[in-house]
Amino acid sequence: MKQTSERQAPDNHWLTRPATIQKLWIGFTVVLTLLVAAEYVVEMKGSFPLSDNFGFPAWFGFAACVAMVLVARMLGWLLKRPEDYYTNPDKTPKPVIDGKEAGHD
Repeated sequence: MKQTSERQAPDNHWLTRPATIQKLWIGFTVVLTLLVAAEYVVEMKGSFPLSDNFGFPAWFGFAACVAMVLVARMLGWLLKRPEDYYTNPDKTPKPVIDGKEAGHD
């Protein structure tokens, strides 16, 4: 019998199973479709002219989500550091004490 120092437990969480993921996608798609289709039955009055358009909450939410992803990507690009930022002594900032870099007289 082979012994290993690390045991690898099978990843059997219900949210990671492909069948569960597929069922969740189908369920969410059905719910969102029904919510948009409900606008045919329920009369909605928006608080500004653009919100009177059919499916406004759905496409506005989608556009807001896309905008958040794009802003996050731009921030990541702007704030990213090189892979060796913390291990390369030439690129790490020197500590500053009383307005002078530490280690200098």
